[in-house]
Amino acid sequence: MNMEISSIEQLKYPIGDFEYGKKYSSADTRSHIKVLDKLPQRLKALTSKLTDSQFDTPYRPDGWTVRQVVHHIADSHINMFTRIRFALTEQNPPIKGYDEAAWALLPDHSMPIKPSLQIIEGVHKRMVFLFKNLDKKALKKTYYHGGYQKSFEIQEVIALYAWHSEHHYQHIIQALK
Repeated sequence: MNMEISSIEQLKYPIGDFEYGKKYSSADTRSHIKVLDKLPQRLKALTSKLTDSQFDTPYRPDGWTVRQVVHHIADSHINMFTRIRFALTEQNPPIKGYDEAAWALLPDHSMPIKPSLQIIEGVHKRMVFLFKNLDKKALKKTYYHGGYQKSFEIQEVIALYAWHSEHHYQHIIQALK
């Protein structure tokens, strides 16, 4: 039984779970921004020759399909970018969470991924430009997430979404094995 749990956990978290509360250097943040910068092209290359059958393959039992993962990345990264913009323009603003699993079941998650790839490309161009131009003070600004009942610094959110990018990229690779 423990082997089965461990195997499912490996499928859920192929690069491990994100570790909250770490402190990041400027070099760490530059590295995280590079991950975000490269994601759109990596996703496009990985998915460019897939068949409908492959797009509709889940990355694990009861998991999302490749198609749903790509649409989720677009949804999630739009939300993150908006949250960061609130944090930069307001004092520790409360942000709204959303039900990711419910969003993955909405009808638009069954459509081709091209529009979501376009969203990811555009949002990432803007976020990377913005992030590269933030000073240390701006990177320490926060937003309050009611679901977690805590505030998050922008610098940690950048690290989280670099992790999130690779996490779901690896999910797609798993589905294609």
